[in-house]
Amino acid sequence: MFQYITFRMAMAVITSLLITTVYGRRLIDYLRFKQVGETVRNLGLEGQMQKQGTPTMGGLIIIAGILIPTLLFARLTNVYVILMLVTTIWLGAIGFLDDYIKVFKKNKEGLAGRFKITGQVGLALIVGFTMYNNPNIVMRQEVKLPVKYDVPVGYHIKNGKQVYTQDIKSVKTTLPFIKNNEFDYGKVVEFLGADYERYSLMIFMLAVIFIITFISNGANITDGIDGLATGTSAIMGFTLAILAYISGNVFISDYLNIMYIPYTGELVIFAGAFVGACVGFLWYNAYPAQVFMGDTGSLTIGGIIAVFAILIRKELMLPLLAGVFLVENASVILQVGWFKYTRKRFGEGRRIFLMSPLHHHYQKKGFHESKIVTRFWIIGIMLAIITVITLKLR
Repeated sequence: MFQYITFRMAMAVITSLLITTVYGRRLIDYLRFKQVGETVRNLGLEGQMQKQGTPTMGGLIIIAGILIPTLLFARLTNVYVILMLVTTIWLGAIGFLDDYIKVFKKNKEGLAGRFKITGQVGLALIVGFTMYNNPNIVMRQEVKLPVKYDVPVGYHIKNGKQVYTQDIKSVKTTLPFIKNNEFDYGKVVEFLGADYERYSLMIFMLAVIFIITFISNGANITDGIDGLATGTSAIMGFTLAILAYISGNVFISDYLNIMYIPYTGELVIFAGAFVGACVGFLWYNAYPAQVFMGDTGSLTIGGIIAVFAILIRKELMLPLLAGVFLVENASVILQVGWFKYTRKRFGEGRRIFLMSPLHHHYQKKGFHESKIVTRFWIIGIMLAIITVITLKLR
């Protein structure tokens, strides 16, 4: 039974749910005993001050719910699994340090922004260079004889015809609505001449750095009301699990005519643990929240979603799949940018939204937290369905 990815994924989900629900209660009680409570600024939002003192740093529950099942059920020799474990621990440590400074050092600013960004960029460099250099991280593509690359050629029967394939190193990724849904980062600098491929790594690395930083911070910003970041992350995690499974299965990817990426099927176990951890944490984080994840959780889950998508070469689909994070992040950027611009031009700062991030705008308009969260979840589900559908659009 343990040879089947689907069985191990199911076991990872169940184990993660048990860890987060059973031991989550014990951690919440311990955090309350240690008076690890949230410090709330009065922003004039309904019910906001009632959250004062609610235990934070609950992201430790999520991290435990991810790491333990992955260590138990995933193949730890798989480079993709190793990268996801590194991502979880790396960003979890940054988030924990930020929360620790806020809670125990009584510094509301927490870890300086430049250190967070440095940590995220450092992780991006590790992920990017590993993907570019590790011999086990390849993609399989159909080729015509004679072949360009000096690597073994395989073949299989497709639609009654013999098709030749090669596993090659590449910076190609998935991008809907273009030929074969495949995009080569090197093509961005094709105008530089015939040797443009030498710049492919640089373009790829810049994309990885931007995506990890943007999505990780987007999850952090989204974590502003009870259950919002947790629920939307679970939806994204489930969708990524589907994408990893079909991308890592030679028969399904061939049938759907999408990019086949060897060895990524093992990531389904990690994704199962991730979804189980988010859903289990939601048991205590749903309105009214008994615990907040803090930066320990929000930075971690955002980074996991970004790195996971990069590993299965679906990162350019994140603007659609992680649309909630994108809009929340954009609302803050627009609000701050417009305020500074109008203050400089008119001597008085003006706002686009009643308050940013976007979920606070709707709170100011009188919507209850639960209604805002539920509607964002519905939007997240719609975006997830559209993301999967786009794989077949040419």
